[in-house]
Amino acid sequence: MTERSPGMIYDLSGHHPLTPADPEVPARLSRLRELGLGEGPDAQLDEFARRVGDITRAPLAMVNFIQEDRQYLGGLYTGSSIPTALQVGLGGRTFSREHGYCPHVVVRRKALVLDDVCDYPRFAGNPVVDEIGIRSYLGAPLIDRTGVALGTVCVVDIEPRPWGRPGLETIKALATELVAQIQAREGK
Repeated sequence: MTERSPGMIYDLSGHHPLTPADPEVPARLSRLRELGLGEGPDAQLDEFARRVGDITRAPLAMVNFIQEDRQYLGGLYTGSSIPTALQVGLGGRTFSREHGYCPHVVVRRKALVLDDVCDYPRFAGNPVVDEIGIRSYLGAPLIDRTGVALGTVCVVDIEPRPWGRPGLETIKALATELVAQIQAREGK
């Protein structure tokens, strides 16, 4: 049995909260189309993700665009410490909205720091924990000049990471920088 509450769908069978309801999807899809984002790999976004991985020393960094029923990695960086199976799995750049934490960041419109996802019952049951081995997450929303949350810039690790306040400030600054870069493309 599920029940709706503002912004969240809860499974009352004793399992973890599911992916949050996202009323902004139509506006986001329209804006992503206007910007030409979210449908194919983007070399500039891949380079930005690589830089984010370097700055945070995270083995996996992404620029993630959240759509109606999927997530699309417009920018992707995988370091050498990421298991080959995970690298192959991310190669298609598309996965379900139920996998991961970016949909939560987009709906909340706030950065999210999870030093160890297993410390947070709400997030520990996410499929990425058991299926992929994700143990830590750091992400911030990409809110453009129109007020639409386009997606996220995020990093994950297969080990717990003490991101703390410095990590939060870093990912928020990188999100601001990326939004400026995306908006600069609009004028071209």
